[in-house]
Amino acid sequence: MKGFIIVFTLFFTTLCFSQNNDYMLWLRSGVKGKVVKNLSWSGELNGRVGAFGLETFFPQAGLEYELTKWFRPSVEYRFLIDRNKYGNYKASSRINFNANFKKSVKRLGFGIRLRYQYAFNSLSTQSYNSDFDKAFRLKGQVAYKIKGSKFTPFLTGELFFDPQYGPKTPGFNKLRMAIGSKINLKGPNSLSLKYQFDKKFRNYSDGLRHILSVSYVYKFK
Repeated sequence: MKGFIIVFTLFFTTLCFSQNNDYMLWLRSGVKGKVVKNLSWSGELNGRVGAFGLETFFPQAGLEYELTKWFRPSVEYRFLIDRNKYGNYKASSRINFNANFKKSVKRLGFGIRLRYQYAFNSLSTQSYNSDFDKAFRLKGQVAYKIKGSKFTPFLTGELFFDPQYGPKTPGFNKLRMAIGSKINLKGPNSLSLKYQFDKKFRNYSDGLRHILSVSYVYKFK
């Protein structure tokens, strides 16, 4: 596992400094468990670090209901603290409504998530930002469980749709891609590492944003 982390970090660092683009480190720690048989709860803390230090911090809490083996709707509340371009930290809130579809075929796992996020007391006063404002999001994932291994590599892609009228009409405004692996540790612990990038469609002056994401989750039985 240490070798995987070293290679992953070197790959991310090379991408960051070989291009004139933004780069970030996203850190997430979370816990989850059962309320009743088909209802799960989750809580997490997230920090996003950029070139000038901590740029975004947010705690999040959510509930997920297993309606069937392949369909799990969920809702999440997120309290955001984000630094604007003037260096000031501003607070806002966001609610995510998710429809999660999952299917496994032997060692392959497939997933689709439809999300509508509703932000209030919005952070974005200068321009629309799909990470913090109202948006529809469509995310797909393919994962492969390696036999006899702790690693489950995955590939994801996500499209962001801006439903709001403003200087520009509603439409798709960002693409996010990611590759990484979930690492099953001993006991109720799991670790996930991934490299992802995103690109805005409507602002061609912005380059790619490269992100190394590290996530740890503890599951209560």
